[in-house]
Amino acid sequence: MPRRRKTPKELEEAAQAASSSQGAAPAPVAAPPPAPPQAAPVRQEAVQQGRDEGVVQGRGPAPAPQSGPAGPQSGGPGRGRGRGGGRDGGGGRGRGGRDGGLEPIRGGEPLRGGQHPRGGFPGQYSRGPGTHSGQQGISVPAPQLFPPLGPSEQYAQPVRAPSPHLAPGAQTAGAVPAPPLETKIGELSLQEAAPGEVVAPSSPVRQPPPASSKALRFPLRPNKGQLGIRIVVKANHFFAELPNKDLHQYDVAITPEVTSRGVNRAVMEQLVRLYKDTLLGRRLPAYDGRKSLYTAGPLPFQSREFQINLLDEEDGTAGQRRERSFKVVIKFAARADLHHLGEFLQGRQADAPQEALQVLDIVLRELPTHRYCPVGRSFYSPDLGHRQPLGDGLESWRGFYQSIRPTQMGLSLNIDMSSTAFIEPLPVTEFVAQLLNKNINQPLSDADRIKIKKALRGVKVEVTHRGTMRRKYRISGLTSQPTNELSFPVDERGTLKTVTEYFRETYQYTIRNPTLPCLQVGNRDRPNYLPMEVCKIVEGQRYSKRLNERQITALLRVTCQKPRERENDILQTVYHNAYARDPYAQEFGIKISNKLAQVEARILPAPRLKYHESGREKDCLPQVGQWNMMNKKMVNGGIVHYWTCINFSRQVNEPTARQFCNDLASMCSTSGMTFAPDMIIPIAMARPDQVDRTLKQVFREVQTRTKGKDLELLVVILPDNNGALYGDLKRICETELGVVSQCCLTKHVWKGSKQYLANVALKINVKVGGRNTVLVDALARRIPLVSDVPTIIFGADVTHPHPGEDTSPSIAAVVASQDWPEVTKYAGLVCAQAHRQELIQDLYKSWVDPQRGPMSGGMIKEHLMSFRRATGQKPQRIIFYRDGVSEGQFYQVLLHELDAIRKACASLEANYQPPVTFVVVQKRHHTRLFANNHGDRNTTDKSGNILPGTVVDSKICHPTEFDFYLCSHAGIQGTSRPAHYHVLWDENNFKADELQSLTNNLCYTYARCTRSVSIVPPAYYAHLAAFRARFYMEPETSDSGSMTSGIGQPGRTMATGSTGARSATRAPGGGAVRPLPPLKENVKKVMFYC
Repeated sequence: MPRRRKTPKELEEAAQAASSSQGAAPAPVAAPPPAPPQAAPVRQEAVQQGRDEGVVQGRGPAPAPQSGPAGPQSGGPGRGRGRGGGRDGGGGRGRGGRDGGLEPIRGGEPLRGGQHPRGGFPGQYSRGPGTHSGQQGISVPAPQLFPPLGPSEQYAQPVRAPSPHLAPGAQTAGAVPAPPLETKIGELSLQEAAPGEVVAPSSPVRQPPPASSKALRFPLRPNKGQLGIRIVVKANHFFAELPNKDLHQYDVAITPEVTSRGVNRAVMEQLVRLYKDTLLGRRLPAYDGRKSLYTAGPLPFQSREFQINLLDEEDGTAGQRRERSFKVVIKFAARADLHHLGEFLQGRQADAPQEALQVLDIVLRELPTHRYCPVGRSFYSPDLGHRQPLGDGLESWRGFYQSIRPTQMGLSLNIDMSSTAFIEPLPVTEFVAQLLNKNINQPLSDADRIKIKKALRGVKVEVTHRGTMRRKYRISGLTSQPTNELSFPVDERGTLKTVTEYFRETYQYTIRNPTLPCLQVGNRDRPNYLPMEVCKIVEGQRYSKRLNERQITALLRVTCQKPRERENDILQTVYHNAYARDPYAQEFGIKISNKLAQVEARILPAPRLKYHESGREKDCLPQVGQWNMMNKKMVNGGIVHYWTCINFSRQVNEPTARQFCNDLASMCSTSGMTFAPDMIIPIAMARPDQVDRTLKQVFREVQTRTKGKDLELLVVILPDNNGALYGDLKRICETELGVVSQCCLTKHVWKGSKQYLANVALKINVKVGGRNTVLVDALARRIPLVSDVPTIIFGADVTHPHPGEDTSPSIAAVVASQDWPEVTKYAGLVCAQAHRQELIQDLYKSWVDPQRGPMSGGMIKEHLMSFRRATGQKPQRIIFYRDGVSEGQFYQVLLHELDAIRKACASLEANYQPPVTFVVVQKRHHTRLFANNHGDRNTTDKSGNILPGTVVDSKICHPTEFDFYLCSHAGIQGTSRPAHYHVLWDENNFKADELQSLTNNLCYTYARCTRSVSIVPPAYYAHLAAFRARFYMEPETSDSGSMTSGIGQPGRTMATGSTGARSATRAPGGGAVRPLPPLKENVKKVMFYC
C-alpha cells in the first residue's frame, strides 16, 4: 500500500524536529529567511463613502482578535437595491429586501505576515487504488461514491500549459506538467519521491506540500492582461519615496502597565518633551502606542530607564490633580532594514519585509494620531466636516483612512474618505430620552433597561455636580433599582444611606429624576453609583455597536459622494495633512506625492447573454452593465403547478391580494415560466403572530388537495414593518416544510408595478429550479479553462455576528455550480461555527461511527456529489471564489480550506484530485478608481463612475503576485468600489485575460436583476445564503441581548443537510455551537437564498 503523504501540520512538526536535532542532513538549497512576525490585525473604519451598484452592505465586526466596526459599508453585496423589492430583495434598482440584507462589517486589512512559495498544495494525498485516508491514523477502503463512468463519460485530466514556475522542458506533451526530480522554485526545491511512495499517473503531479506556512508562496503574476479597450484612470494612491535612513527599533516597557494606548502615548509624549534634546540625542521617535519605538538613527544608549510623572486627567481641572508616576525602560531591539523592502518592491525578493512597512506606517500615523481621534487605520474629527445627527443620541463624524502599501509603482499611500458614528456628548438623561424615544419620568420596563445598558456599557462620562471638577468614569452597568430605592453602606458598621440622601447631604444636590436607575461605574467588585442626571457623555467616543436601519440610512445620506466630489475631498485631505511639513515624515525622510496615481486600465467587453428561442430577442448584449427583459423569455423557465398565497398584512384586503397574485402569475408566464394561472387553494389571510400554525395548515391543505404532492411555491404578503416574521417564515419553510417562498412587502403589492413584478419573476424562476439567462460563450463552449472539461465553481463566505453580540456563532456558507457547461445554477449549504471563526470548519469532516466505522462528509463533498448527480459527470476542475478574507488571514485560510478540498476529493474516489484555483474576493478595501477626465462620456457612466468592465492589474497592484481590481458594475449612487481579486493558488495556470474575463462575464449572470454586479456571483450567493441562515437560529436571549449557545442534538451536524462529524465546534466559554436545523433536500437543490 502506498505511503500516505503527511499533512502540513505533520510536515511542519517534522521540519521543526529536524532543525532542532544535531547532525541533520543539510538542505539541498538555502532555506528562505524566516518570515517576519505577522503584524496584528488592524480594524477598518466603520463606514466607507457612497453607495455603489445600488447595493448597501453593513458588514460587521472583524474576525478575531479584533472586532470590526459598526455601521454600513458601501458597495458590497448585501442589502440588494433592485427596481423591485419585497423582503426577498427584488433585484434590479429599487431598495431590496431582507434576503439580501445587511451583513455584519468585517474588519480591516491587517499587515501581512511571511509569504509562501507557489508550489505543492497543503495536504497533498497520494493513494493507491482502493485506499483513502480520512483522518490521521485511519486507513480504510475508499468508498466509490462516484459510480464508475461509462466509456462515453470518461474525461481525461485537463491538459494545462506549463506552470510559469517550472523550468523549460518540464512539461511532457499532452500530459499534466511533471517537474523533474529537482526543480528549483524560488528557494524551494522539488525532491524525488520517497522510496515506496506512489504518485498515481492519472492524478496531476504536484509539488510536495511545504514544510510550513513560511515555505508557501502565492502564485506569481503570469502576465499582464491585454484584452479590452486601453484607458487611463486615477487611483487614490499617492507615491511614497522610499527613505534612505537607518531605522532603529526599541522595545518600550511602561510600569505600571496600562491597557490604554492613550495613556501610553501621553507618557511617551511627556518623555519626548522632557528629554528629546538631551538624553534622546535630538531624535524625534515614532511610537506605536504599545511596546515599540522607532527612530531614524540610533539613540545614544542601548538601554535606559526614565521616570515620568503624569497628571491624571480623570481628576478634573480644578484643585490639586493627582499625579501618577511611571517607569519607562527603552531598550534597543533591532534595525529595520529598508534594503529588503526595496528589493521586494522591485520583485527581487519574495517576502514583504513587514517590519519596515510597519515602521513607515507608524511614522505617517504619528501626527494624525495627535491631531484626530484614531479608529483602526482611520482618523476622525468634528473639524474634518459637519457633524450630522443620526438619531438615538448618535452623530456622524467625517474622517479619512490612511495606509502605506507595497505596489508595482513602489510604496504607495492609500488615502480614502470615511465616516462613522460617534456618541453625541449629551447629558446622559437626554441621551436616554433619545434612545428610548419616550418620557423618562415614567417607570422603565425591563426591555428599556436592557436597551440602555447595552448602549451605555463601556461609555466614558464626566460628572457635572462638582463645579469645575469634571472627573471621568467608564460605565460598567446599570442598577436594577431606581435611584430613590438604592442604598449603600457608608461606614464600617454597615450603616446604609440612600443615594438621594448622600447627594443631598454631601453635595447639597437634590435628585430630579429619582425613578431612573443609577449608572454603575468603576470596579464591579466595589461599584460606585452615579445618578444619570449628574453625568455627561465625554466627546469623541466612537459608537461600535450595531446601528439600526434609520441610522444606517442617515449615515449613507451623509457619506454618499459623487466620484468628482470624493476625488476632490481626497486631494484636499492630502493637502491638509501637509506631509511635506510633517515633522515625523521629515525626521524619517519620507516624501509623499500630492497627486493621484495615473494607472493604465482596460475596459473588458460585456458578454453576450442567451435567452429562450421563443422570445422576440433570443440573445442580448448588455449596455453599460445593464439590460432588461423586454421581448425576452427566460432561457430555462421553471415549472410551477401548485402554488398559493398567504397574506399577513392588514393593509392588503383579499381582492387586492388576489389581483396582485394574478398579475404575478401572468408575469411569470410571460417571462417564460410554465406557471399555473390559478392557486391550488384560495389566499389565506392570517395574523403575523400565527405564522407557524398558518404555514403548517396551508401546507396540509395543499397536500390534501393534490393527494400528497408538495407545494411548489408560496407567495407571502408581509407588512412593511414585520419584525421577526420574515425570519420565522423562512426558517419554517426551508428547514421544516421544504417549501420555497417569495415574500412581497405591502407597499409593493399596492403599487404592483410591471418592473417590480418582472424582477420578482426572476427570483421565483431560480427558486423553482429554472435559469434566467446563460452566457452565449458557455453554451458554445468557448470559455477558457471552464468549457473544456466539467468544471465546478464554488463561492464561500463567512458572516459574523453584529458588534455587541459576544456569543452568537458565525455562519459559513458555500455555494457551488450544479450545471455544466452553463455554470449558472448554484446550490447552497450553510453551517454555524464558533464565534468570529473565519476558517470554514465544515468544508470537510471525518469521524468514526460506532456501527459503520470511519465516515466523512462536509460541504465540499456534498457539493461534488450533487454536481455528479445533476450533470452525470464528476468535476475535473475546481474554481473556488472565497469572500471576506483579510490579507492577514490569507495563509491560514488557504492552508485550512485547500486542505479540506483535497480531503473531500480524496474521500470520494482514490486518486481523485482535480486541479484547484483559489481566489480571494475583497470588497473591504480602500482603493477607488476615478475617470481621468470626469467629463469624458466614453470612460464614465451616468453616475460619473468608471465603466463596468474596467480592470487594473498594474501599478497599484501587488509587486509580484497575481491580483487585479475589477469594477464589473455600473454605479448608481456614490463612488463605485472595484472588487479586488487575489489568486492564492492556481493549479489550472490561468492567464491574466482568462481569469479576468471569466470573472467579469460571470458578474452578468447574477439571477436577481438584469444588471452586472460588483462581485462574482458565487461569492455574492454565498453571502446571501450565510445571511439567510442567521434566521434559522433560535436565540436564547440573555440580559445583554446576545444569543447563548447550547449543545446540539446528538448526531446533528453544523452544516444544514450535510453529513459531518458528531463533535460540535466549541464556542467561547466552553459551550458548543448550536447546529443549524438542516435544510430540506428539495430546498438545497435550488437557489432558495435569492
